[in-house]
Amino acid sequence: MGPKAVERRRHQRVRVSIAGRYMLESKREFPCRTVDASPGGLLVAGPTKGAVGERVVFYFEELGRLEGMIVRHVDVGFAVALMLPASKRERVADLLTWMANSETDDGAASRRHKRIVPKRKSAEMLIEGGKTLRVEVVDVSVSGVGLKCEPLPRVGSRVEIGRRSGRVVRHFNGGLAVEFSRLIPIEEFDEDIVL
Repeated sequence: MGPKAVERRRHQRVRVSIAGRYMLESKREFPCRTVDASPGGLLVAGPTKGAVGERVVFYFEELGRLEGMIVRHVDVGFAVALMLPASKRERVADLLTWMANSETDDGAASRRHKRIVPKRKSAEMLIEGGKTLRVEVVDVSVSGVGLKCEPLPRVGSRVEIGRRSGRVVRHFNGGLAVEFSRLIPIEEFDEDIVL
């Protein structure tokens, strides 16, 4: 095994799925999800691979802003060697360890995205069949929203909340959780968000 192979495996990889966004040198942004990660690199699934040797910038709610270089392509996306200062590398290692240890027995990860309560809590939800419901926003993250409404659309049904589409993933007392089809861009995500 050559020195490059040893270098690529210096850090232990953790199978963890983290949603985020990445920007290539062209300044175009795309949604992504990690397949596995280590403090030294990521394996990322995304719609556009970029060129081997190209610099890439990632934005993850949990890990923050990470920079790296594409080192190879794989079927689902690409592998990246991260370029991090030692202090950031340590924080990433701690977070990945925590994420790996917080996996539940059935493999479902605990909530990954910070949730906020927006200033504007009223919204409209279009449900299958074309009916519009008035809803109250309980909280929102970049990946989904908690809503209170009557009646409750069935789990699995497609809905639109304002200009965002998604699907109902679960019911809770008097409300439901919707997972968005696309992440809310980080720059739009604050208490002033309008759904």
